[in-house]
Amino acid sequence: MSEPTRILALHAHPDDVEFQCAGTLIRLRRLGCAVTIATMTPGDCGSAEHDPDAIAAIRRAEAAASAALIDAEYLCLEFRDLAVFNDDESRRRVTEVLRRTRPDVILTAPPSDYIADHEMTSLLVRDACFAAPCPNYATRQWEPAAPLARIPHLYFVDPLGGHDRDGNPARVNLLVDVSDVFETKRRMLACHASQRDWLLRQHGIDEYLEIQARWGAARGEDLGVKQAEAFRQYRGHPYPSDDRLGELLGIRPVREP
Repeated sequence: MSEPTRILALHAHPDDVEFQCAGTLIRLRRLGCAVTIATMTPGDCGSAEHDPDAIAAIRRAEAAASAALIDAEYLCLEFRDLAVFNDDESRRRVTEVLRRTRPDVILTAPPSDYIADHEMTSLLVRDACFAAPCPNYATRQWEPAAPLARIPHLYFVDPLGGHDRDGNPARVNLLVDVSDVFETKRRMLACHASQRDWLLRQHGIDEYLEIQARWGAARGEDLGVKQAEAFRQYRGHPYPSDDRLGELLGIRPVREP
Protein backbone atom coordinates (compact mmCIF):
# COMPACT_ATOMS: atom_id res chain seq x y z
CA MET A 1 0.00 0.00 0.00
CA SER A 2 1.47 3.35 -1.02
CA GLU A 3 2.08 6.18 1.41
CA PRO A 4 -0.43 9.06 1.31
CA THR A 5 0.65 12.30 -0.29
CA ARG A 6 1.81 14.64 2.47
CA ILE A 7 0.66 18.25 2.46
CA LEU A 8 2.16 21.01 4.63
CA ALA A 9 0.33 24.34 4.94
CA LEU A 10 2.80 26.65 6.67
CA HIS A 11 1.78 30.27 7.22
CA ALA A 12 2.68 33.00 9.68
CA HIS A 13 -0.16 33.12 12.25
CA PRO A 14 -3.07 31.06 13.55
CA ASP A 15 -6.08 31.66 11.26
CA ASP A 16 -4.05 32.61 8.14
CA VAL A 17 -4.47 29.12 6.71
CA GLU A 18 -8.20 29.15 7.48
CA PHE A 19 -8.66 32.33 5.49
CA GLN A 20 -6.47 31.43 2.55
CA CYS A 21 -6.35 27.70 1.83
CA ALA A 22 -8.42 25.64 4.29
CA GLY A 23 -10.94 24.68 1.62
CA THR A 24 -8.19 23.18 -0.50
CA LEU A 25 -6.86 21.29 2.53
CA ILE A 26 -10.33 19.86 3.17
CA ARG A 27 -10.52 18.62 -0.41
CA LEU A 28 -7.05 17.08 -0.12
CA ARG A 29 -7.98 15.31 3.12
CA ARG A 30 -11.05 13.85 1.39
CA LEU A 31 -8.67 12.46 -1.24
CA GLY A 32 -6.69 10.70 1.48
CA CYS A 33 -3.76 13.12 1.75
CA ALA A 34 -2.05 13.58 5.10
CA VAL A 35 -2.27 17.25 6.12
CA THR A 36 -0.19 19.27 8.58
CA ILE A 37 -1.13 22.87 9.39
CA ALA A 38 1.75 24.86 10.84
CA THR A 39 2.18 28.45 11.96
CA MET A 40 5.38 30.36 12.44
CA THR A 41 4.06 32.07 15.57
CA PRO A 42 1.36 31.33 18.17
CA GLY A 43 -0.18 34.77 17.64
CA ASP A 44 1.28 36.19 20.83
CA CYS A 45 0.55 39.84 19.93
CA GLY A 46 -3.08 39.18 19.01
CA SER A 47 -4.79 40.53 22.12
CA ALA A 48 -5.37 43.69 24.10
CA GLU A 49 -6.63 41.80 27.18
CA HIS A 50 -4.20 38.89 27.59
CA ASP A 51 -0.42 38.94 27.99
CA PRO A 52 1.68 37.25 25.26
CA ASP A 53 1.95 33.87 26.99
CA ALA A 54 -1.77 33.72 27.76
CA ILE A 55 -2.99 34.64 24.28
CA ALA A 56 -0.39 32.33 22.71
CA ALA A 57 -1.79 29.40 24.70
CA ILE A 58 -5.35 30.32 23.69
CA ARG A 59 -4.45 30.62 20.02
CA ARG A 60 -2.47 27.38 19.90
CA ALA A 61 -5.53 25.59 21.30
CA GLU A 62 -7.80 27.29 18.75
CA ALA A 63 -5.48 26.32 15.89
CA ALA A 64 -5.31 22.72 17.09
CA ALA A 65 -9.12 22.57 17.33
CA SER A 66 -9.43 23.90 13.80
CA ALA A 67 -7.00 21.31 12.44
CA ALA A 68 -8.79 18.55 14.34
CA LEU A 69 -12.00 19.30 12.43
CA ILE A 70 -10.39 17.78 9.34
CA ASP A 71 -8.18 15.28 11.18
CA ALA A 72 -5.04 17.29 10.42
CA GLU A 73 -1.99 17.79 12.60
CA TYR A 74 -1.16 21.24 13.99
CA LEU A 75 2.27 22.48 15.02
CA CYS A 76 3.82 25.84 15.86
CA LEU A 77 7.40 26.81 15.10
CA GLU A 78 7.40 29.23 18.07
CA PHE A 79 8.68 32.37 16.42
CA ARG A 80 7.03 35.52 17.77
CA ASP A 81 4.66 37.99 16.13
CA LEU A 82 6.42 40.80 14.25
CA ALA A 83 9.73 39.01 14.85
CA VAL A 84 9.92 36.64 11.90
CA PHE A 85 13.17 37.42 10.09
CA ASN A 86 14.94 35.90 7.10
CA ASP A 87 18.16 34.92 8.87
CA ASP A 88 20.37 31.87 9.28
CA GLU A 89 18.89 30.44 12.49
CA SER A 90 15.34 30.91 11.24
CA ARG A 91 16.06 29.21 7.93
CA ARG A 92 17.56 26.22 9.72
CA ARG A 93 14.53 25.96 12.01
CA VAL A 94 12.10 25.99 9.09
CA THR A 95 14.24 23.47 7.21
CA GLU A 96 14.07 21.12 10.20
CA VAL A 97 10.27 21.32 10.19
CA LEU A 98 10.22 20.38 6.50
CA ARG A 99 12.50 17.42 7.19
CA ARG A 100 10.30 16.28 10.07
CA THR A 101 6.97 16.59 8.24
CA ARG A 102 8.43 15.43 4.88
CA PRO A 103 5.85 17.12 2.64
CA ASP A 104 5.31 16.40 -1.02
CA VAL A 105 3.40 19.69 -1.46
CA ILE A 106 3.76 22.91 0.52
CA LEU A 107 1.28 25.79 0.65
CA THR A 108 2.74 28.95 2.14
CA ALA A 109 2.46 32.71 2.41
CA PRO A 110 2.76 34.95 -0.68
CA PRO A 111 6.00 36.88 -1.33
CA SER A 112 4.20 40.26 -1.25
CA ASP A 113 1.54 40.90 1.39
CA TYR A 114 0.40 43.51 3.89
CA ILE A 115 2.62 42.42 6.80
CA ALA A 116 6.31 41.51 7.07
CA ASP A 117 5.64 38.28 8.98
CA HIS A 118 3.86 36.92 5.89
CA GLU A 119 6.60 38.00 3.51
CA MET A 120 9.40 36.63 5.70
CA THR A 121 7.54 33.34 6.06
CA SER A 122 7.34 33.10 2.28
CA LEU A 123 11.08 33.68 1.90
CA LEU A 124 12.02 31.25 4.65
CA VAL A 125 9.83 28.47 3.33
CA ARG A 126 11.02 28.97 -0.23
CA ASP A 127 14.67 28.71 0.78
CA ALA A 128 14.02 25.87 3.24
CA CYS A 129 12.54 23.85 0.36
CA PHE A 130 15.87 24.27 -1.44
CA ALA A 131 17.94 23.46 1.65
CA ALA A 132 15.93 20.51 2.96
CA PRO A 133 17.37 17.91 0.50
CA CYS A 134 20.99 19.08 0.98
CA PRO A 135 22.83 16.45 3.11
CA ASN A 136 25.51 18.90 4.24
CA TYR A 137 23.02 21.54 5.42
CA ALA A 138 22.81 20.95 9.17
CA THR A 139 19.79 22.40 10.93
CA ARG A 140 21.50 22.34 14.37
CA GLN A 141 18.24 21.23 15.96
CA TRP A 142 17.72 18.57 18.61
CA GLU A 143 17.74 15.08 17.06
CA PRO A 144 17.66 16.41 13.49
CA ALA A 145 15.63 14.60 10.84
CA ALA A 146 17.17 13.20 7.68
CA PRO A 147 17.32 15.36 4.54
CA LEU A 148 14.43 15.15 2.09
CA ALA A 149 14.76 13.10 -1.06
CA ARG A 150 13.82 16.07 -3.25
CA ILE A 151 12.57 19.66 -3.24
CA PRO A 152 8.82 19.71 -2.50
CA HIS A 153 6.27 21.29 -4.83
CA LEU A 154 5.75 24.84 -3.58
CA TYR A 155 2.63 27.02 -3.89
CA PHE A 156 1.94 30.54 -2.64
CA VAL A 157 -1.56 31.32 -1.36
CA ASP A 158 -3.39 34.54 -2.16
CA PRO A 159 -2.33 37.70 -0.33
CA LEU A 160 -5.04 39.44 1.65
CA GLY A 161 -7.88 40.42 -0.66
CA GLY A 162 -6.04 39.06 -3.70
CA HIS A 163 -3.73 42.10 -3.89
CA ASP A 164 -0.06 42.63 -3.03
CA ARG A 165 1.14 45.28 -0.57
CA ASP A 166 0.92 47.96 -3.25
CA GLY A 167 -2.65 47.10 -4.23
CA ASN A 168 -1.76 45.30 -7.45
CA PRO A 169 -3.73 42.15 -8.36
CA ALA A 170 -1.88 39.01 -7.31
CA ARG A 171 -0.68 36.65 -10.05
CA VAL A 172 -2.27 33.22 -9.76
CA ASN A 173 -2.14 30.09 -11.91
CA LEU A 174 -4.44 27.74 -10.01
CA LEU A 175 -8.03 28.28 -8.85
CA VAL A 176 -9.65 25.68 -6.61
CA ASP A 177 -13.42 25.34 -6.27
CA VAL A 178 -14.15 25.04 -2.54
CA SER A 179 -17.90 25.69 -2.69
CA ASP A 180 -18.93 22.28 -1.38
CA VAL A 181 -16.50 22.42 1.56
CA PHE A 182 -16.99 26.07 2.47
CA GLU A 183 -19.13 25.40 5.55
CA THR A 184 -16.36 23.26 7.03
CA LYS A 185 -13.84 25.95 6.13
CA ARG A 186 -16.07 28.45 7.96
CA ARG A 187 -16.22 26.20 11.02
CA MET A 188 -12.43 26.01 11.02
CA LEU A 189 -12.13 29.79 11.07
CA ALA A 190 -14.79 30.03 13.79
CA CYS A 191 -12.48 28.01 16.05
CA HIS A 192 -10.30 31.13 16.26
CA ALA A 193 -12.77 32.91 18.54
CA SER A 194 -10.16 35.07 20.26
CA GLN A 195 -9.56 36.98 17.03
CA ARG A 196 -12.99 38.57 16.70
CA ASP A 197 -12.49 40.99 19.60
CA TRP A 198 -8.88 41.64 18.61
CA LEU A 199 -9.73 42.58 15.02
CA LEU A 200 -12.58 44.76 16.20
CA ARG A 201 -10.25 46.69 18.50
CA GLN A 202 -7.16 46.80 16.27
CA HIS A 203 -8.66 47.10 12.78
CA GLY A 204 -12.27 48.11 13.32
CA ILE A 205 -13.45 44.83 11.82
CA ASP A 206 -16.47 43.08 13.36
CA GLU A 207 -17.26 40.63 10.58
CA TYR A 208 -14.55 38.00 10.88
CA LEU A 209 -16.42 35.18 9.13
CA GLU A 210 -18.01 37.44 6.52
CA ILE A 211 -14.60 38.68 5.34
CA GLN A 212 -13.68 35.05 4.65
CA ALA A 213 -16.90 34.52 2.69
CA ARG A 214 -16.54 37.69 0.58
CA TRP A 215 -12.93 36.94 -0.24
CA GLY A 216 -13.76 33.41 -1.37
CA ALA A 217 -16.74 34.65 -3.36
CA ALA A 218 -14.56 37.14 -5.24
CA ARG A 219 -12.19 34.36 -6.30
CA GLY A 220 -15.23 32.22 -7.04
CA GLU A 221 -16.33 34.77 -9.66
CA ASP A 222 -13.00 34.25 -11.44
CA LEU A 223 -13.84 30.56 -11.75
CA GLY A 224 -17.61 30.81 -12.14
CA VAL A 225 -18.38 29.11 -8.81
CA LYS A 226 -19.61 30.24 -5.38
CA GLN A 227 -16.34 29.94 -3.45
CA ALA A 228 -12.74 29.47 -4.61
CA GLU A 229 -9.14 29.74 -3.43
CA ALA A 230 -6.22 30.89 -5.55
CA PHE A 231 -2.57 29.83 -5.69
CA ARG A 232 0.60 30.50 -7.64
CA GLN A 233 3.09 27.70 -8.06
CA TYR A 234 6.73 28.63 -7.59
CA ARG A 235 8.72 27.17 -10.48
CA GLY A 236 12.12 28.81 -10.02
CA HIS A 237 15.20 26.69 -10.72
CA PRO A 238 15.45 23.89 -9.57
CA TYR A 239 11.98 23.61 -7.99
CA PRO A 240 9.49 21.12 -9.51
CA SER A 241 7.57 22.55 -12.46
CA ASP A 242 4.85 19.90 -12.83
CA ASP A 243 1.60 20.93 -11.13
CA ARG A 244 1.28 18.32 -8.36
CA LEU A 245 -1.51 20.19 -6.56
CA GLY A 246 -3.59 20.55 -9.70
CA GLU A 247 -3.04 16.88 -10.54
CA LEU A 248 -4.19 15.79 -7.08
CA LEU A 249 -7.35 17.88 -7.38
CA GLY A 250 -8.00 17.19 -11.06
CA ILE A 251 -7.67 20.89 -11.95
CA ARG A 252 -6.02 22.49 -14.94
CA PRO A 253 -3.95 25.64 -14.40
CA VAL A 254 -5.30 29.02 -15.45
CA ARG A 255 -3.48 31.44 -17.72
CA GLU A 256 -1.26 33.86 -15.80
CA PRO A 257 -1.52 37.59 -16.61
